Amino acid sequence: MDFSARLKLAAAAAAAFVAAMPAAHAAAGDPGAGARKITMCRGCHGIPGYRTAFPEVYSVPRLGGQHAAYIVKALEEYKAGNRSHPSMRAVAAGLTEKDMADIAAYYAGEAPKTAAR
Repeated sequence: MDFSARLKLAAAAAAAFVAAMPAAHAAAGDPGAGARKITMCRGCHGIPGYRTAFPEVYSVPRLGGQHAAYIVKALEEYKAGNRSHPSMRAVAAGLTEKDMADIAAYYAGEAPKTAAR
């Protein structure tokens, strides 16, 4: 393997390691603590098929059974202003990293819910 190929392989390995870091952080969450922190979440995410009309019609995603790392990343993106939903940005603004990990651990531990046929 030439130097260029080894460099690309090393870069890919480093990228994979960095990508896995949020998953490790999310795994540190406490689902019991998360259950006590989801009051704001239930208003939209706890209603099956709920749609919000602000700022536009938006289908609210189900969180139960979602990967913890995804939930943490989404909350971080809302808090940083990289995702634009105003309600979620407001909720995420007040969350600590520990809060995010706990909430993610709680929702990741729920059984996924699928649409009834």
